[in-house]
Amino acid sequence: MTATGTGPAPATGTGPGPAPGTRIRLNAPEPGWSIEADVVVVGSGVAGLTAALRCAAAGRRTVVVTKARLDDGSTRWAQGGIAAALGDGDTPEQHLADTLVAGAGLCDEEAVRTLVTEGPAAVHRLIATGARFDTAPGGEEIALTREGGHHRRRIAHAGGDATGAEISRALVEAVRDAGLRTIENALVLDLLTDADGRTSGVTLHVMGEGQHDGVGAVHAPAVVLATGGMGQVFAATTNPAVSTGDGVALALRAGAEVSDLEFVQFHPTVLYLGPDAEGQQPLISEAVRGEGAHLVDADGTRFMVGQHELAELAPRDIVAKAIMRRAHEQGVEHMYLDGRHFGAAMWESRFPTILAACRAHHIDPVTEPIPVAPAAHYASGGVRTDLRGRTTVPGLYACGEVACTGVHGANRLASNSLLEGLVFAERIAADITENPAPHTPADPAPVAAAPRATLPLLAPETRTAVQRIMAAGAGVLRSAESLARAAAELDRLHREATEAAEANTPGAAHKAPEPGVEAWEATNLLCVARVLVAAARRREETRGCHWREDHPDRDDASWRRHFRITLDAARALTVRTTATAGFPPALAP
Repeated sequence: MTATGTGPAPATGTGPGPAPGTRIRLNAPEPGWSIEADVVVVGSGVAGLTAALRCAAAGRRTVVVTKARLDDGSTRWAQGGIAAALGDGDTPEQHLADTLVAGAGLCDEEAVRTLVTEGPAAVHRLIATGARFDTAPGGEEIALTREGGHHRRRIAHAGGDATGAEISRALVEAVRDAGLRTIENALVLDLLTDADGRTSGVTLHVMGEGQHDGVGAVHAPAVVLATGGMGQVFAATTNPAVSTGDGVALALRAGAEVSDLEFVQFHPTVLYLGPDAEGQQPLISEAVRGEGAHLVDADGTRFMVGQHELAELAPRDIVAKAIMRRAHEQGVEHMYLDGRHFGAAMWESRFPTILAACRAHHIDPVTEPIPVAPAAHYASGGVRTDLRGRTTVPGLYACGEVACTGVHGANRLASNSLLEGLVFAERIAADITENPAPHTPADPAPVAAAPRATLPLLAPETRTAVQRIMAAGAGVLRSAESLARAAAELDRLHREATEAAEANTPGAAHKAPEPGVEAWEATNLLCVARVLVAAARRREETRGCHWREDHPDRDDASWRRHFRITLDAARALTVRTTATAGFPPALAP
């Protein structure tokens, strides 16, 4: 994978992408069934279900495709809450200021202003949909708390530390009450386009029993990607097992631009379960620090005091770096979060989910500090969109963690993610409603078209290798040496997969895997990992959650810009990068 091109890209238009008939696709069977719709939404978190409900309410035939069950995405794992200027004395301008500071110079101010000004009303519409937030004692006002990077109490929560679960419950019930067509346990494969390169649906594989089975297609002129994150690209993450970067990989294969993939936020306080812990790890919400818990080392020293004006409530990148520095200084693997002064009653009422998770691992926060260390948590970058959620491929939209709207910049402000999904999902639905695209025939099987590039599949057992490579070379601490090593190892995996696909004979050194869910997920992870590493190698500075040990300072003169990356249609999967000073107001006509 080669990074080329540094000149400015046009601010409008559909951007570079594979020509019709030469798009990159996963190696998968041809669809054996199909259904028709006006809109297909891929994902069932706050972004996907909000977009689906709004589109359906406007009379659009809407189909929701989700990888597991409707309530099994990343949203339900969100503990802390949703940020909005809802309290007395708080304003969107103050929320804007905190977001821009956290984003370390790379936020798009217009996108942030859209988020913070439309956010409060969007939260109230979510409440009208059925979400129930915790209220202040003796009243009906929403109870608000603080998290890292916020100067005001503006985080609304539900069930103490079960905000995501409550939002997911309300939206899933609304979707079912509205009678929306849903396809659960379905892995989206690739974007379908017409002869002009405009979106015409998706292919997908339905796992297990259901109305459909195997590979099929949903034909629709508008596709909304709301597939969540890609935390499973690292060995240890707070993300659920379904977060394998499927949406970003699909968009790259379709020719869409992605941006800011190097900015992966590592949550500073994840329950430390040992040096060999892999997969989804229990999150210790930022709200625990917001309520007054202290970060301490083994000696009980509060090491964040004096490092930032907000101490433990500094932006996440600053806290994560401080934890890693202190751990390295002391030759240990983790620090501690001390909330013993809360008392049992507060732990049980305010943080019941976290308390249960800790006790399940034989740690009692009521009587002992919690061992914590950073783990991969949130992708600040993703599929590049404009303020209407439009990508560089006509008819393809993205919202939520899979998208790069310009809101987060180099580091997401705590609890802005649920709000971003909510606000931009509503904007996408409005754009689809106001600018309906005509139905066009899906691109047929490549009988008369030019040969299509097929992405070689990665063996399912190689998924662990990708995760370990990324944890070692592109984790919290990065350097030219570690990133070069990661790139070489990832390239080797890609090369072996390519050789196996080309040979695929009984005597071949590496036998190509059969198409299937595990192979497709591993292939998606390798795809996004290689692009992430390419961007991280290019950004020779430390900014936000991208920490280069060999370039420890922020360099606004050279690097206050974004990389816009696409995949070439050739099997070599060349990455073209373009530096730009900002996000355009529109990406597609």
